[in-house]
Amino acid sequence: MRIAALALLVLLAGCGSREPLRPAEGQTPPPVPAQAARGPTTDEMLTPTAIARPQRVDEVLTRSNPREDDRFDLPPSDFGPGAVPLPPSDGPEPN
Repeated sequence: MRIAALALLVLLAGCGSREPLRPAEGQTPPPVPAQAARGPTTDEMLTPTAIARPQRVDEVLTRSNPREDDRFDLPPSDFGPGAVPLPPSDGPEPN
């Protein structure tokens, strides 16, 4: 059963169309951009722009910079993670 399913998937994957993409029946192609001599081709529309796919920056640090003080970088609490210390009370402790 698995072999038959695998063979069916291989045959299905091999029957893809090799013709250029065209709009479906009754559909119009995208409008030509303003002041353009011609409309974009299918390959041009499918290629991502530099903004959509930015290049990687491999800038190596040549020297280290000292870290600025962060007033929110506090040492760990003695009360455990997520515990909120309560202010001391003057009355007797509840049982």
